[in-house]
Amino acid sequence: MSTTDVGLSFLDILVFALYVAIIIGVGLWVSRDKKGVQKSTEDYFLAGKSLPWWAVGSSLIAANISAEQFIGMSGSGYSIGLAIASYEWMSAITLIIVGKYFLPIFIDKGIYTIPEFVEKRFNKNLKTILAVFWIGLYIFVNLTSVLYLGGLALQTILGIPLIYSVIGLAAFALVYSIYGGLSAVVWTDVIQVFFLVLGGLLTTFIALSYIGGADGMMSGLTKMVEAAPEHFEMILDQSNPQYMNLPGIAVLIGGLWVANLYYWGFNQYIIQRTLAAKSVQEAQKGIVFAAFLKLIIPFLVVVPGIAAYVITTDPQLMSALGEIAHNNMPSAAQADKAYPWLTQFLPVGFKGIVFAALAAAIVSSLASMLNSTATIFTMDIYKVYIAPETGDHKLVNVGRTSAVVALVIACFVAPMLGGIGQAFQYIQEYTGLVSPGILAVFLLGLFWKKTTSKGAITGVVLSIPFALFLKIMPLSMPFLDQMLYTLLFTIVVIAFTSLSTSVNDDDPKGISLESSMFATDRSFNIASYAIMLILAVLYTVFW
Repeated sequence: MSTTDVGLSFLDILVFALYVAIIIGVGLWVSRDKKGVQKSTEDYFLAGKSLPWWAVGSSLIAANISAEQFIGMSGSGYSIGLAIASYEWMSAITLIIVGKYFLPIFIDKGIYTIPEFVEKRFNKNLKTILAVFWIGLYIFVNLTSVLYLGGLALQTILGIPLIYSVIGLAAFALVYSIYGGLSAVVWTDVIQVFFLVLGGLLTTFIALSYIGGADGMMSGLTKMVEAAPEHFEMILDQSNPQYMNLPGIAVLIGGLWVANLYYWGFNQYIIQRTLAAKSVQEAQKGIVFAAFLKLIIPFLVVVPGIAAYVITTDPQLMSALGEIAHNNMPSAAQADKAYPWLTQFLPVGFKGIVFAALAAAIVSSLASMLNSTATIFTMDIYKVYIAPETGDHKLVNVGRTSAVVALVIACFVAPMLGGIGQAFQYIQEYTGLVSPGILAVFLLGLFWKKTTSKGAITGVVLSIPFALFLKIMPLSMPFLDQMLYTLLFTIVVIAFTSLSTSVNDDDPKGISLESSMFATDRSFNIASYAIMLILAVLYTVFW
């Protein structure tokens, strides 16, 4: 790890410029209209339902891995350690559950959006409530947090003022994604995943090699474990100062399942990729591919955060870096600077690749969120309430316009997120106020025929004040436990309300499920068992 100056060299800029040119070029090429044919809503919002499994899997990861992981999760790695990797590793199992039990129902219904499914299963009122909620969540939480964390990275690496960094990232995402829709997003995501995996591996390798010195990378990992053994505990006990963020064994059997099932199963900008697959089987293969990629993500984003902690707390390692090491150094209060801080010490050329990886993580997620925000607004709000008779061409243009408006609003709000400490934990905690209620609605709506619209609306409306009650009461309760209790409370409310309406009869819109719907091919089953075996080994090693 060399003590280079802050910023990018000419070679780094050249590497990054090549990346930008490739992404914009591919995005615009994919976006072009076929001669004499205009894009339909299926083309724009669901990529013509033509995606192969490897594109689905790559795009799932590109949409998921953003500044929230590279910056936020590295910051949590700096503060907490490898325990934060449970969000990633348990996601692998969650993806398998979604692929086997949720996805076949969604694809069978032929939906564009998750709110559209809500209308088919429940009613228009609940669909509208959730559509408005998701648009607000994507704009004011997801888009703003990705822009803020991405801007923070550019500010730390290049010294660019935060507002200019935010605008630059927004413009980049807009240029290649706004015209082509989901096709442009997905096919560029395949390239983005290559850059983010390569960049993450380079950062991890160089950080571990620096700590290991002449003995190399594996020695660096051993020295990290010896220097900070508490950072390699997957299951935290109550004496750990970070227990409130990751409450011990409850992480494996409690509220983290709520966060993961909600995110991977009922999140528009995630599930939209699978809805665009050629078939259920292709979508399921893509999901398993994404699950395998999730297994390596902690080694790309969490381990660098731990490495930054070990380096900054070791006077000898810090002195060898020189004076530049003290520039923008991470701390307990500013843990999210860990990953950008490490990039200061990458060799010339490598920094350009890692910078491209960061940009890939940021702009791919921005593009995905923009497309899904536009999809929900166009198909669930505009087409239903504003112009029901509008044709496909006008709807596609409305989608493009709404994406631009959403991004402009997010750019204004993003700089206001400064000073939130561990951004990853912050995002999880505040999303967790609403996700348990929505998850309860979907789980019962999918798998219990007696669930009624009245029960679902009552449950989701009461879930938020109940979650706020648990949060503001002096109970010293970890937010993951709050999420679990809110889920259980909402399930009871929905069940009681539904049964009070009709005890003996199923709801007319209840879903008839056949065992054949959940049959999966041999390759999916073998891959699923392999993933569970790998996870068992990982948790055994790092328990």
